[in-house]
Amino acid sequence: MKISVKALALSMGIFWGFCLLISTLLAVYTGYLKETVSIMEGIYPYYSVTPMGSIAGLVWGFVDGFMVGLIFGWLYNRFAPSGV
Repeated sequence: MKISVKALALSMGIFWGFCLLISTLLAVYTGYLKETVSIMEGIYPYYSVTPMGSIAGLVWGFVDGFMVGLIFGWLYNRFAPSGV
């Protein structure tokens, strides 16, 4: 059975983008996860643990998740058996 590469890429992009957005906003307003989320500052350009940085995290998280989903879906379809 094959998987829809486009659907997997979009869902992973949306999921990871919103994970970064929500965790950054949690870190900004409550301090929860602040040390963990600050690690992402070294990974994503323009990302910081600020309200504006959460938007950059949303964008970069979407791009990152989309690419991972695209690669994973393509690899899965490449190695999945073609029969039932």
